[in-house]
Amino acid sequence: MARSTRQIALPLDWSAGGSNDAPLVIGTSNADAIRYLRHVATWPVRTAVLTGPRGSGRSLIGRLFAAETGGRVIDGHDSVSEEEIFHAWNAAQSSNMPLLIIADAPPSEWGIVLPDLASRLRAVPVLTIAEPDDCLARDLIEARFAQRGIALAPEVAAYIVPRMERSYAMIHRVVAALDAASLEQGRRVGIRLTRETLLSQGLIDPDLLERQDHNA
Repeated sequence: MARSTRQIALPLDWSAGGSNDAPLVIGTSNADAIRYLRHVATWPVRTAVLTGPRGSGRSLIGRLFAAETGGRVIDGHDSVSEEEIFHAWNAAQSSNMPLLIIADAPPSEWGIVLPDLASRLRAVPVLTIAEPDDCLARDLIEARFAQRGIALAPEVAAYIVPRMERSYAMIHRVVAALDAASLEQGRRVGIRLTRETLLSQGLIDPDLLERQDHNA
């Protein structure tokens, strides 16, 4: 991707993550947003907003975006003032260098006071990362264990996914709980330890677990 007044750099392999980050797992929940961020030349304005649940990898995506494009990332629209966002928006248009704003919600829900900023953000595309589907949830669970140095058998992730709340936050909680239980009890993360831990820590509805186990 060409950079204004800069050397042309080869596109990064986003799935490899950053130098200090875990790999970025790409699935149907985040693929559209990532595809848009990787084609800055097609943007109607030089700014975009990325929203999604916390724990969904949006900050990692922001770091990869900055590394590939040289653009600016504001990680948390409420981490800076409206005046700073306004000036960053103008600077992106004048310099032709992109601006990405990461937020919990789209600009229409920010309660913006500055009329000029509100009018500018109405023209900005809003990219949304959805909660993970089954396939992405399985991949994320396996990737998080691999990051901890644990090779997880495929059947374990396949057992967990239909029995848990489908969210990034729950994936992080489940992985942390199973890793801790494995270390504490000196047992591998298998189906039995997974079932015991999910139940004992209230990470799953016992009725749902019973139904899923019955249908398995």
